[in-house]
Order: sequence, then structure tokens, then C-alpha cells
Amino acid sequence: MTRFNTSSSAFSPKSDSAFDDLSASLGDPRPHPTEAALVQLGRALMTELVDVISDTALEDYQTIIGEALIGAFHSAAGRIERDADRARDTVRSLDRDFDGSEAADTELQEATAKARAGDAATQACELIRDAASETWTVATGEVWTAWRGSRRGTHLTAAQLEAKQAIRAIKQRKSGEADPGGPVIAFRGAPSADTSEDAGRIFDALNWAKQEWPDMALATTGAKGSEKLAIKWAQQKGVKLILARADFDTHGKAAPFRANDELIALEPEVCLTLVHSVVGMREDPRPFGPALNLGQKAMESGLRHVSIKARAA
Repeated sequence: MTRFNTSSSAFSPKSDSAFDDLSASLGDPRPHPTEAALVQLGRALMTELVDVISDTALEDYQTIIGEALIGAFHSAAGRIERDADRARDTVRSLDRDFDGSEAADTELQEATAKARAGDAATQACELIRDAASETWTVATGEVWTAWRGSRRGTHLTAAQLEAKQAIRAIKQRKSGEADPGGPVIAFRGAPSADTSEDAGRIFDALNWAKQEWPDMALATTGAKGSEKLAIKWAQQKGVKLILARADFDTHGKAAPFRANDELIALEPEVCLTLVHSVVGMREDPRPFGPALNLGQKAMESGLRHVSIKARAA
């Protein structure tokens, strides 16, 4: 049975859920679902989807369909958040021009309530999204990441950020979600490096980095293979994640190298690279160019570079 948060008092005792505390303080006579109920909904939706599609003719399209379901809640969260932001703009405008009248006071209260309700609805969508995403990873081994925009972690602990936002935060030293919050560790690896042996090498290197910089943020491009394995590690360890996506529409074949420029602009403490798969090196001796390029740019910029292969040796 779905459980609802029926408390409406701003003075209710704090719970272990930031969402439940927020929804309880809104004063809406209608109940809000609890965080636990929303998380269960996300898990149930994804579990049902995988169960229905697996071992059928639609299995070939499972990734597209699964990611579309998660993306739908991500899109909804973004749309609602933009509405809440517009309400906050109205609040700022009304507060600036406040004349003390009853009408102005009512209008200000309504705009404030709309913004806060939007925040709660945004968090609700994010809770469903993150629970579905986690279930998707457990069921398929695949990692869902948002293609555009920031993704705040709600149920999951890894926060996903656009690299440009993080760069601005470093330059301006502003507090807020876009701030990496600690030293940045950059990683680029070969897409073919996706075996269990590769995962062991990547996790060893990232565990070493976390031991050196406990409050680290991991920066990568989110490409398939080894970088997806690194994202899994970040989720498991609760490490903040910064994505510098390769924009092929804008930069064409140069996109992976432009993404490296964004990683370097983050001023990472160290750049980790994996240019070969343990297995793939025997089959294809060519190193992964973008990973080599990141190492070269790191050295040119006076940044520390560690080859995971060299470290494993």
C-alpha cells in the first residue's frame, strides 16, 4: 500500500528524509507520497519493464526503452524545476517592490508556496528517476547518465554535473551544487577496456586516488567501456561525478579532444588514463587516442599524470 506524508506542520520533528521534511512543511492539505514510496515506485517500474522485455523480441531494444523510462522522469524534474525557478524570480521581484499592502503580501505568499511546491515535485521525480536508474544498473549492468543538464543525486549519492558549470564554480568559488566540493580527479580510458580485469585495474587506481584525496570529485566524459566502469565506482563510493561530454554535433571528430580541454580546465589533481584493455591489447595494440591526448595535455599544463597500466606494473 502506498504511504503518504500527512503531516503539515512546519514544527514537526525532523525525519531522516529531506524530502519528507520539505513536503511536511508545505502546508498542503493533500498528502505527499513519502520518500520510501517514491523510491519503491521507481524500483517497481524498472523491475516490471525489465521482466516484461527480457527474453522477448524487444530485448534488442532494451537499452533504448530502459533509458527512455529513466529519462522521462529526468525530463519531468527539469521542467518542474524551471517552473519553480520562474516562481522564485517572481518572489524576488515582489519582495523588491513590496509595498506592505495585503494584496502584495498575499501575492508574495502564493509565489513562495508555488516555488517550494515545485521544489518538492522536482525532488519527487528525482527520487523515482534515481531508484529506477539504480535498479536498471543492478538488472543489466548498464549505467544511465543524463545527456544534458545537471543531475543531482537524491537516492543515489553520485551527483552528476556539467563540466562547464563546475569550471565556472572553480573560477568564481561560488558555493552551490555546481561546486565540485573538493579536488578533481580526471579519468579517460579505452572503450574496449570493459572486462573484469580492466575493472579491477580501474577500481584499484580510483581507490588509490580516493585514499589520497578523500573528498575527491571524479571527472570523465561518460564514454562507454572503462569510463562507464569509473562511473559505477563513483556511484558505489558516493563520489561526486563531473561529466565533460564530447559534443559531436558541434565539434565533430574533434569532440573527444575538446572534452579533454574541459577536463584540463577543471585543474585536476591528477589525470588517470587507461589506453589499452588487458585483453584488447593483445588483439589491437593501438592505444586509445583521447586517453593519450589527455595525458599529453596534463603534462603540457604542468598537471600530474598517472597511466593506470604503468601503475599496475
